[in-house]
Amino acid sequence: MKKRYVSQNSRKIRIISGLWRGRKFSTPDMPGLRPTKDRIRETLFNWLAPVIKGTRCLDCFAGSGSLGFEALSRHAAHATLLEYNHIIAAQLKKNVALINTDKVTVQHTDALKWLLCPGIPYHVAFLDPPFRKGLLPETVMLLENNGWLTEHAYIYVESETENSPKNIPLHWNVYRKKVSGQVSYSLYKRGALIQGK
Repeated sequence: MKKRYVSQNSRKIRIISGLWRGRKFSTPDMPGLRPTKDRIRETLFNWLAPVIKGTRCLDCFAGSGSLGFEALSRHAAHATLLEYNHIIAAQLKKNVALINTDKVTVQHTDALKWLLCPGIPYHVAFLDPPFRKGLLPETVMLLENNGWLTEHAYIYVESETENSPKNIPLHWNVYRKKVSGQVSYSLYKRGALIQGK
């Protein structure tokens, strides 16, 4: 799945549906950058179709930006993209400029540090961190504890199949779940927090 990095090279991601259907965006060809596959992305947004319109979305490990851009193409109100790598973050900003939208905020930041602060709640959160880095448990905890999620938020989690998500809060109910090859992906719906649980 990984390609050798050559500084001049880039690859394309394609918007599947909505306002920007078929539009392609450049993303750097770098080790560890693993855009969500078209088939998985299409399944995810079919799951989200009834609720995505008008939502505020947070992509904690934006990478190519494919999830945030797809959400906006399907009429999400705003997307915040967090990206640690400065080259990838710069390309995300270029892509935002190309589509001339004020509905995207790109933050060149460490997601875990950014989430330490109290947040304004998002309706949808995307968690697709670099594989085999152990980032999911802390990300889940920070989202839940620091006010980043609305009461009935949807949380998408993508991980390697051998390391299925652990320490998921009890009130994050599995809404949909599938496996594709070596990738496990789940959509959770946040429910009411029961005191003492």
